[in-house]
Amino acid sequence: MSTTHASLDERLDTARAAGRALARMSPGAKSAALEAVAAALIDRADEIIAMNADDVRDARTSGAPAAMVDRLLLDDARLQSMADGVRAVAALPDPVGVITSGWRVANGLEIVEARVPLGVIGVIYEGRPNVTTDAAALALKSGNAIVLRGSRIAERSNRILGEVVAAALSDAGVPDGAVTMLGTDREEMLHLIQAEGRVDLVIPRGGEELKAYLQQNARVPVIYAASGNCHVFVDADADLDDALAIAVNAKVQRPGVCNACETLLVHRDVAAAFLPRVAGVLLAEGVELRVAEEVRGHLGAFDGDVVDATEQDFATEFLDLILSVGIVGSVDEAIEHVNRFGSGHSEAIITRSLDAAQAFQQGVDSAVVYVNASTRFTDGGEFGMGAEIGISTQKLHARGPIGLSDLTTVKYLVNGTGQIR
Repeated sequence: MSTTHASLDERLDTARAAGRALARMSPGAKSAALEAVAAALIDRADEIIAMNADDVRDARTSGAPAAMVDRLLLDDARLQSMADGVRAVAALPDPVGVITSGWRVANGLEIVEARVPLGVIGVIYEGRPNVTTDAAALALKSGNAIVLRGSRIAERSNRILGEVVAAALSDAGVPDGAVTMLGTDREEMLHLIQAEGRVDLVIPRGGEELKAYLQQNARVPVIYAASGNCHVFVDADADLDDALAIAVNAKVQRPGVCNACETLLVHRDVAAAFLPRVAGVLLAEGVELRVAEEVRGHLGAFDGDVVDATEQDFATEFLDLILSVGIVGSVDEAIEHVNRFGSGHSEAIITRSLDAAQAFQQGVDSAVVYVNASTRFTDGGEFGMGAEIGISTQKLHARGPIGLSDLTTVKYLVNGTGQIR
């Protein structure tokens, strides 16, 4: 075993010990520790922003896309939002010890199903330093130790945030190792995701490349919080004013995040009325439109301002001001398109038809399906969960925003009076 791996194993063992202590920590003590973290983020804002500025400078110098730089950037407002998010988690009901069910069997045994922490959680994420505090807060509140591994583009930002969080927790009496910040060494990440017996769960937040790497290499359980190839479908019965506002918001409000719209589908019956309107607004916002051949016939003066879409475009999560646009002839065609090209994240239908809305929600195989609302609401904070570690696009254990209860499992507590079998 290499020295690096031996050192990591020691840190994971420390995290395991911290997790066992956290599992017994009172709800009040955990909430007080999180309040200390929130206060520390504001008290040390100047240090954090200075380190982040170096990351942002290097990202811009290297030619990183504007959306990636936006995800990376921290300022006073975003730090305040991060602190507010930590406080929101602190205020949530504690999931540990919650009795989910209970019963007595014929022989008199009393059986209770109760929520307990998972133990040690690893989170691997790309370019979003706010994940450092969100994930740490959720792990602590749910009684878990956490091991964080960010990306190289945010290395300085994550390092200082990890230091701030760990120091605040230590001062609040939380055991050392409750929050462990790794570097960006690839071999260290590989060892983390293969640390059977030391790590109970890994959650990756990143693109399909990261997801594929873990699928090939992980030996510990994984919940995939992966790509968001999200759709907005404008139905024949849509209110076109609502459709315009929702489509623009879903694409433009923050294009570099996983719940931003990547494909706009329009019902053939409203294409002539809707497509020129939405194209004009999106183009004015700087969005590059990649359109199916049929779409061009409805764009009028904007026809020369778009490019032809390929099939790959409809399968791509751009995370940028780029949007694929297509036409379908029915709700069923829209469902078929979404299920073929989507990533199982978030989809929306704009319609005044109850039948169409129900068909879309029942037929689309994604974690979150909206009627008459932007996909941008897929977020733990917006869902009233305080924050989330990621958005799960799989179906086992957790789906959608991964919140506090998803970071626990159950234990059966059985009380008897001398029964034998």
